[in-house]
Amino acid sequence: MMITFLCLFLQTHRVFQPQFVGLVACGLQVFSTNNTECGHLLEEIKCARCSPNAQVLFHSSDMDTMPHREPDLPRLCQDFCREFYYTCRGHIPELFQADVDEFCQYYGRRDANLCFPDFQQKKLQTQDSNYLGDVDIEGISRKHKHNCYCAQEVLSGLGQPVAVVHCGDGSQRLFVLEREGIVRILNHDLELIKEPFLDIHKLVQSGLKGGDERGLLSLAFHPNYKKNGKLYVSYTTNQERWAIGPHDHILRVVEYTVSRKNPNQVDTRTVRVLMEVAELHRKHLGGQLLFGPDGLLHIILGDGMITLDDMEEMDGLSDFTGSALRVDVDTDSCSSPYSIPRDNPYFNSTNQPPEIFAHGLHDPGRCAVDRLQTDNGSLLILCTDASGKNASAGRILEITKGKDYENEPSVYDLQSTGGAPPVGGFIYRGCQSRRLYGSYVTETWLEKPLCLGSASSCGSMLVGHILGFGEDELGEVYILASSKSMAQSHSGKLYKLVDPKRPHAPKECQRQVEPPELLMTACSRHCKNGHCTPTGKCCCSPGWEGPFCRVAKCEPACRNGGVCMEPSKCLCKSGYSGAQCEKSERGMPNDQEKDGILDHIIDMTSYLLDLTSYIV
Repeated sequence: MMITFLCLFLQTHRVFQPQFVGLVACGLQVFSTNNTECGHLLEEIKCARCSPNAQVLFHSSDMDTMPHREPDLPRLCQDFCREFYYTCRGHIPELFQADVDEFCQYYGRRDANLCFPDFQQKKLQTQDSNYLGDVDIEGISRKHKHNCYCAQEVLSGLGQPVAVVHCGDGSQRLFVLEREGIVRILNHDLELIKEPFLDIHKLVQSGLKGGDERGLLSLAFHPNYKKNGKLYVSYTTNQERWAIGPHDHILRVVEYTVSRKNPNQVDTRTVRVLMEVAELHRKHLGGQLLFGPDGLLHIILGDGMITLDDMEEMDGLSDFTGSALRVDVDTDSCSSPYSIPRDNPYFNSTNQPPEIFAHGLHDPGRCAVDRLQTDNGSLLILCTDASGKNASAGRILEITKGKDYENEPSVYDLQSTGGAPPVGGFIYRGCQSRRLYGSYVTETWLEKPLCLGSASSCGSMLVGHILGFGEDELGEVYILASSKSMAQSHSGKLYKLVDPKRPHAPKECQRQVEPPELLMTACSRHCKNGHCTPTGKCCCSPGWEGPFCRVAKCEPACRNGGVCMEPSKCLCKSGYSGAQCEKSERGMPNDQEKDGILDHIIDMTSYLLDLTSYIV
């Protein structure tokens, strides 16, 4: 049951006498309602007494003759008054003892220059207000004003931005992905850091024309990123051993580790490939990566417009297409970058790849995980996709284990999206907008287009077409847009979705910023000749072994007392030479051999000191 607290006061009027029931204490009236829509309107009204305009909003003509009485509701704008009446009449009947015309004759204000919920811009100057501050909502159409939001420009000059994510380490940084292969950072003050977080544009094969989806596709941070520094990236490329073949490109998913010396840069030398998928066409790629609250990595792939004939030609290289994959990257195995969760639907299957979690997807756009888990811990993932029955229609799917989405209808009734699936959004779990809480924010919201205010009403307006959505650590939603389709145009912009009725962050919506920290795990400090798994195990590179991979390995082994100094490089004792010190020589060691022995002693001493510091 929803309990709403309103600053309402008893009074008598000549037209009708509103009656109130419930607890009345210290001027506070308590109402309860099970109706969500009525509850939303009550939420909008409840803090009107706290508004700096309260004296004017609650002023009544009766106050001149009866100054000892206070009105129970603020001046209501006419359309809001009727909406409030019809929405709440059946749920709080004791408040509505008259018909709508009488009710709004008293509470509605046709000639008022200030009425609820619309306020004049010049009237509000305080950041503590829960209402419109520097935004003039009168500029928004009367028809849409209760559903409209503002797009506040944060950053411009982006090269075809495709996603914006956070790393969850408390730093409140935002990471913006550009299709050409660059990831940029905005600090907690939304200021751009000059050096990119990741630059792999030489590896990424990006599209130049509209409709070509190739490029940097997605970035997901490990749930324990603050400790292990792991992040996962998907992009398209056509390099190395894949350069020749029937495919057009490959979609690659890789793991990186943040630099040990700079928390705002990735160490590209730490790359590990998770998987590669060959694709023939440049559309329906998907490629989004996301972690659920279960800590498992989900990889969403489109069908790549591949037919059965294409599959035969490619000899089964694209078994993952059109699927949602689920893998566990928290593995101690040094031979495989991930393991298969035992509850995957095809874990023991001989016909389907065990990575598949669900299948039948066509052209998945963006997916979102609801950050609010249900009581039973179930996971809610919503993805946008093209409809299987009608390729020109879009759909929103709830991804569940083992399901076939080939012809699955949308969980929402969407309007036509112009021949393409809608751009995926997020389930709003932020603090700043109560009326948006729990809503799935996308191009089509609540079965109608997302209403954004104009420049005159919001101070700025969204320009171009929406490319994607993102959210920050606090759950606030961001919008990526571009006025041009060319990847090199640098016309992309980042906007923050702002509720014009509550543009400023109240104290309960603020969180202390934690500066990004350097990696300080034992593995990150000591594993010099290998890589660290997300669980902290040091996996040695070829030619190295021992604790933290500090001991070189020579195959065949050094002979006659020789010492392996580097992989396949022996330091021979006096009187021996050759690759494995297999040749016997006469005489004392020369100066070069003496220097080598000294270097060996120094290296071994350094290793023992490192090992001792770790044990201590």
